[in-house]
Amino acid sequence: MSANAPCLQQGFRLQWEEVQQAYVLLYPEGMVRLNDGAAQILKRCDGLRSPAQIIGELEALFVDQPIAADVKTFIEHATTRGWLG
Repeated sequence: MSANAPCLQQGFRLQWEEVQQAYVLLYPEGMVRLNDGAAQILKRCDGLRSPAQIIGELEALFVDQPIAADVKTFIEHATTRGWLG
């Protein structure tokens, strides 16, 4: 992983939770239920894609929606919370 390609930190796992009908982020201290946008971002945080690549992929999915700032903010927030490295 490079600083320019975020990925989930060790101990965190993204998975679909059937009971909640949502993606969740699991970690030793608990679980966070994610909205669709957050899940779409975290699915792409694999240590290979840069934030710009993640934004490009999501812009192709969510056409006509200005999402770049939201994606950058979410990645910063997730990094601050220790989810991403």
